[in-house]
Amino acid sequence: MKVFRPSPSLMRWFTPGLYIKRWLLLLFVSIVMISLAVGYVLRDIYSSDVRFPSWVQQITLQFLPRAVRAVLFAAAGIGILLLCFYKLGQSLLGPFLRAGNTSERRNLIEHLYAHRQLAKGPRVVALGGGTGLSTLLRGIKKYTGNIVAIVTVADDGGSSGRLREEYRVLPPGDFRQCLTALAETEPLMTQLFQHRFTGEGSLGGHSFGNLFIMAMAEITGDFEHALRESGRVLAVRGTIVPSTLKDVVLCATSGDTVRVGESHVPHGVGEDRIDRVFLQPDSPPINPEAEAAILDAELVIVGPGSLYTSILPNLLVDGMVEVLRATPAIKVYVCNVASQPGETQGYTVSEHLSAIEDHVGGNLFDYVIVNSNLAPALPASAQAAGTSRILFDRDEASRKPVHYILADVVSPAVSSHHDPEKLARVIMKRIWR
Repeated sequence: MKVFRPSPSLMRWFTPGLYIKRWLLLLFVSIVMISLAVGYVLRDIYSSDVRFPSWVQQITLQFLPRAVRAVLFAAAGIGILLLCFYKLGQSLLGPFLRAGNTSERRNLIEHLYAHRQLAKGPRVVALGGGTGLSTLLRGIKKYTGNIVAIVTVADDGGSSGRLREEYRVLPPGDFRQCLTALAETEPLMTQLFQHRFTGEGSLGGHSFGNLFIMAMAEITGDFEHALRESGRVLAVRGTIVPSTLKDVVLCATSGDTVRVGESHVPHGVGEDRIDRVFLQPDSPPINPEAEAAILDAELVIVGPGSLYTSILPNLLVDGMVEVLRATPAIKVYVCNVASQPGETQGYTVSEHLSAIEDHVGGNLFDYVIVNSNLAPALPASAQAAGTSRILFDRDEASRKPVHYILADVVSPAVSSHHDPEKLARVIMKRIWR
């Protein structure tokens, strides 16, 4: 038996969302169909031998021509319909608006319109971790609501490391930062999730957001489910998933030295450079949700973030690079604006790409975004630690089969970090057009 499968265009037409015009059109069609049904019944009644009182002729305006009656009844029906829509809207939105507050009504309308526009945005997947990924998400969420953040699970330092060791769960810290970056709640709620307890007690050093995610994981019985429910609490715009569901440890080799644990990777001595990083256990499988999101994406963004502790731990997951090569999406790498002592001290843009190529192969990206604004001085503390601007080697870049985009993406507030709005604007205006 042949099974009917609706076409993709038909399925998109009936997809739930704020498609107000199409639902109004369907409502109008349904009213017309009901009216036709009533008309057929009345026609049968009128054509029968049933005799009506004289006042029925007055009420139904039988003394007027049919064309005039049609116009009058149509005008009355449209007027009643509009009044019903107006009152229905007041009834539904009344609990969310204070009486007489026109600014709230205007803000709500703007919010609904923005939600509708964001629903049309491209399907974006962002890979990374730490501050870099959350910076990107803060900017990109203003252009699309179809966001999937794929987060590294190698973090083992600070509050995340303590919770991971005690409860044997995925580290919640990077997920917390992504949740607050994509949140649409009041600023106070975001501050609450980022609040870190002080003191020497058992809570000292823990952030409230990490503890909240842990509590949600115990209630729901699943870390992924906990992320989804936490996203609902914060009204997150998008989805956040781990790159792998395995408990992995990041290791790095530097000469004859092996550093075990993500928090120990950047702690080299002197000019020691990292030769390779790898995950233990070997070849942790990719999270199926992450795989599906990448294959469905229109735009995949890797970075910004620490090369060896945020970017490569995602790419080293078994199946991740294969999926990235298989997806039809545009693939973008966002290079850091400043080097990181112990990881990429003295690296150029080309050396960042060469490190990725040495680990997972080349020709992975279509575009590379490079900062062109070298003017903002780095803080004295950063310079003392060995941090420097990442330079663009044009001669080396000319031999790479990738498009380089040079743009001012430096944050004026923190000159060693990207600016969310600048970065998102470059991606959406110069790459996704």
